[in-house]
Amino acid sequence: MSSSSKSDLQVDWATHAAAKYACEHWHYSGSVPVPPLVKVGVWECGNFIGVILFSRGANNNMLKPFRLAVTEGCELTRVALTSHAAPVSRIIKIALKFLQANSPGLRLIVSFADPSEGHHGGIYQAGGWIYTGRQQDSIEWLAPDGKIWHGRMVKAKGWTVCHGVRRKTWKPDQCTKIVKPGKHRYLMPLDAEMRARIEPLAQPYPKRPKQATPGTTSEAAGQNRPGRSK
Repeated sequence: MSSSSKSDLQVDWATHAAAKYACEHWHYSGSVPVPPLVKVGVWECGNFIGVILFSRGANNNMLKPFRLAVTEGCELTRVALTSHAAPVSRIIKIALKFLQANSPGLRLIVSFADPSEGHHGGIYQAGGWIYTGRQQDSIEWLAPDGKIWHGRMVKAKGWTVCHGVRRKTWKPDQCTKIVKPGKHRYLMPLDAEMRARIEPLAQPYPKRPKQATPGTTSEAAGQNRPGRSK
């Protein structure tokens, strides 16, 4: 287990059950991302406070612009935390060090902040991540179960292949189409050469929105509140 004396933070691998509980209770999506996942648990003063989850991401081409193989980068997919004392940016920093120490060859972490949820990426700005702008608007789907799904999980044929595994999906005529604004993209290089490669992409940090989207929890509302995480 990796630990830090300041505010008595500890990180270690989390079980699927722990990750599922944290995402369902302490994350605005209420869901666990599509596997495969790397699940890092976080403890503060001996109490479990949530998870930081990493995955290959929803976009199979996410790493291609950086000339990286799938084993050289990943997406920080969830920050699902309950109330805690330590800043979220510091928790993420410790989780990244733990991940890097246990993942030889890992060179880049990608993460996104969703403006439709009132997020601008303040936790990444506080951690010194490199901001590279907003992505294009995307199409998502509100399913009958009340969850919002990425377009690749809504197919006319009712199924898709995800990382080599056939998965059942919703069909478009079962869902409501939603156009969502492009997400803010942040990058964290894990070595000097990768930093030099992506620094030319850097753009000024976006500012905190004055008001969050009604019905959601704003990232600006405070780094220590449950449910406001990525």
